Amino acid sequence: MHLFVASLALALAVLCPPPGTDPALAAAPGLVLNEFLAGPARDWNGSGAVSTRDDEWVEVFNAGGSTVDLSAYVITDSDRVPRMALSGALAPGGRRLVFGSDSYAWEKAQGYPAYGLSLGNSADGVMLWQVAGAETLLVDSYTYKSHEAAADRAVGRRADGGEWVLLDALDPYSGTTPPLGTGCEPTPGAENRCGNVPALTSTWGRIKSLYR
Repeated sequence: MHLFVASLALALAVLCPPPGTDPALAAAPGLVLNEFLAGPARDWNGSGAVSTRDDEWVEVFNAGGSTVDLSAYVITDSDRVPRMALSGALAPGGRRLVFGSDSYAWEKAQGYPAYGLSLGNSADGVMLWQVAGAETLLVDSYTYKSHEAAADRAVGRRADGGEWVLLDALDPYSGTTPPLGTGCEPTPGAENRCGNVPALTSTWGRIKSLYR
């Protein structure tokens, strides 16, 4: 495993496309970044203690129609240093949640300097990579601003796999720099439903009465 990680790190260092690379050259995945939180102020991982390192988290989502082998996927921040290599498989519609504590344990096991997910609180990025042989493909990424990394604010997709929004119910954002606040709560490991309103069920008789 250590040799794999070393070669993975080399692949990221040598083969990663520079900023501004044509997105058409990146992978077209079923796997996407779905939600993350860079500024924890509570015990998100359930360890019994609040840690700005261990309680950061990133969620990935399988938006495709087939099971994804996660063994070649890696999460980094904008410095492109591997922070967590995924493992196992993810079924369609499945989510994988990675905490900073998971990343820290993985880095230590691989002999890396251990910092966890290392998501900056002024501005940074979250990146998902796929290493396949001699190629390293940028699968998905999101660059965020400082207000998106404030205490217990998450950034996620309005619906799983959809557009990115600010999830600020725990620390409301009243500024004017996009993305604006939505009042939605972070949903680590659960379905994203920001702004979704359940359909109202009705009878045929009630529907006909609307048009009398």
